[in-house]
This record gives sequence, structure tokens and C-alpha cells, in this order.
Amino acid sequence: MAVDVLGLTLMIPLLPFYAERMGASPAQVGWLIGIYAACQLVSGPFLGRWSDSTGRKPLLIVSQLGTCLGFIVTAFAPNLWVLFAARAIDGLTAGNLSLAQAYIADVTRPEERAKAFGLIGIAFGLGFLVGPAVSGALSTIDYRLPIFAAAGLSGASVLTTWLLLPAVTPGGGAAGRPRRLTLFEWRAYAAYFREPALSSKLWQFLLFSLGFAMFVAGMPLFAERRLTWNGQPFGPEQVGYVWALAGLFGVVWQGPALGRLVKTFGELRLNRAGFIGYVGGYTILAFCTSVPWLVLATAVMSMGSLVRPALTSLITHAAPREEQGAVLGLMQSLNSGALIIGPLIAGYLIEHGLLTTWGLAAAGTAVMGLVLASQGGDTIFRSP
Repeated sequence: MAVDVLGLTLMIPLLPFYAERMGASPAQVGWLIGIYAACQLVSGPFLGRWSDSTGRKPLLIVSQLGTCLGFIVTAFAPNLWVLFAARAIDGLTAGNLSLAQAYIADVTRPEERAKAFGLIGIAFGLGFLVGPAVSGALSTIDYRLPIFAAAGLSGASVLTTWLLLPAVTPGGGAAGRPRRLTLFEWRAYAAYFREPALSSKLWQFLLFSLGFAMFVAGMPLFAERRLTWNGQPFGPEQVGYVWALAGLFGVVWQGPALGRLVKTFGELRLNRAGFIGYVGGYTILAFCTSVPWLVLATAVMSMGSLVRPALTSLITHAAPREEQGAVLGLMQSLNSGALIIGPLIAGYLIEHGLLTTWGLAAAGTAVMGLVLASQGGDTIFRSP
């Protein structure tokens, strides 16, 4: 997972600029980011169910091969349509994280599972700290170099999975395994949104995901149009360093300090503090015109990294134990939906020159999340 995340973070600061070189408009960049999430939302449930019968290892290898192929096609894409196809290939086979989580559930005892899942969080933190900075540095030589590096890392993950990962029989952790929902299953799970203990928290998670998706998709294009470095507009190098700075702040908030913060303040207060961080950070970013203000916005926004762990904990406490897998799957699907819609909104606003509106729109989603977080109590789910 560390290798996969590093490959992903090599692409994040580069992809919008790479697409623009092929003639993509900001709106098309939004579609380019959204198509990955849309394909992942469709394919995720099938990959998960297929792995229940064939085992995790074969599907992990297929998923990683798809990611590697997607990167290679991206590097050699002659036009924008082939670039779209490359992102679709990656999305349709993008089961790495969910399959890895299922494998962990299969091979670990329940009392060790949280610690094992925590290693994935560390992988994400280190990936966002290292990947964007390396991508920015390599892009100064050639825009394709970070993509080749990502493909090489993905190929290395295929080899390590094939050679080092033992094959196991699925099912060791089926009760606690997150289940990803298809579009056709939403009606069956609408009941969770009618439960007082869960409804507000699920809406908060959707608003958090939507605002963050708008930020991730729009930030490179915003920086290119609003900020300069040594008299030149921001490019992949500068955006990569900004992402690395955000990763550093995120590691600080989600590292050893998180446990102490939870014990001192509790998840409810940390969740609210995280939304306050997003409101402040997105608002400062909306009016940002210089690098010092960008650093300030990044620092304030980093407090928002408290939302995901705090809110996930609150949701799992509110859901009955036998349904936690389904609720976690619902959260994953809400996140995928946000990753489809958010980039489209960001691309439309930036294409029409509404840079400040883009930042304020992201802040608006955080404001709504903060209102819900300030109203809800620590209610426990009660099954009928």
C-alpha cells in the first residue's frame, strides 16, 4: 500500500497540468478526475465480491496491473481522449485499497485489526509527504518522468504481491469487512439516513468529502491562475511542494498527537475543530494572492485532517457492530460520489474565472458540516 500510495501522490500535482498541455479546459480536467471515481464506484463491488470466491491475491495483482497499465498509457497518450481512457482503465481496476483491507481482515485477529489498518494510514501520510515533492522535482525535467516513476512503483507492487504475499482463504474477517455499495443498492441503505444516531454524521461525511474533492481537483488550476513564483505562474513543481507541506502538517495532526487529543477532547470536539479548520483554510485560500497566504491557508486547513478519523470513529460507534461493515461501505461510496461531483464543480467554476467562488464554495460545504457537527450529540444507534 505504501508503494501504491506513493505512485498515486506522484500523479496528483501533475495530472491537471499534464492534461492542460493536451488542450484540456478546467472543466475537462474536472471530468478527467471524476471519471476515475465513477469507474471505481462501478467496479469496486464486483472486484470485492469476485475476490470472495477467487481469493484476494489474484485480484490484488489484477488491480495493480490495471494501475500500472493506466500510468503507462497516460505517459504515452497522444491526445486527451486516450488520457481519459487511461484514467478509466485505472478506475475500473482500482480495488487496491479495499482488497488490501479485506486481506488484512482475513489474516488478523479482531484485537489486532485496528493496528493493522493504522499502517495504511501511515502509508497515506508518508505518501503525501514524499510523493508530491518528488513529482514536482521530476516535472522540472520532463512532465512524463513522474508518470514513469509511478508506473515503475506500481510494477514493483505487482512483484511484491506476487512473490511475497501468501495466498489465503477469504472470510477470516467477513463480519468487519467494509462493503462497497453499488448505485442500485442505495435504496436498501437509505434507512441509515433516517436513523438519528447516524443521519447527521453521514451527511457530515458527505459534506467533508465533497469540499475536499473540490479542493483537491481545483487547487493546481487555482494556483496556476492566481499565484506566481519568481515571476512565473505556479506549475507542477510549486504545487507538489504545497502538497508535501500539507502532508507534513497532516502527519503532525494524525500522528502520535492524535491519540492524546482524542483522550483530552474527545471525537466530537475534534470533529468540530476539523470543520473549523476547513472553513478557515478554504476561506483564506479563496482570497489568497501570495505565497505566505498560501502557506497560512495550508496550515489552517491541515487542522481539517482531524475530521476523517474523528468522524469515522463516531460513525462506527453509532452503528451496531453487526452492521459496521455495511456502514463503512456506505462511507466509501459517499466518498466516491463526492469525488465524481466535486471535480466537476471545481472545473466549471475555475473555467469561468470564478476562483474566489471556488474557494468559498468549498468553505460553504465545510460550514454546513460544522453546523451539523455542532448540533448532533453522541447518540448510539438503536436497532428496531
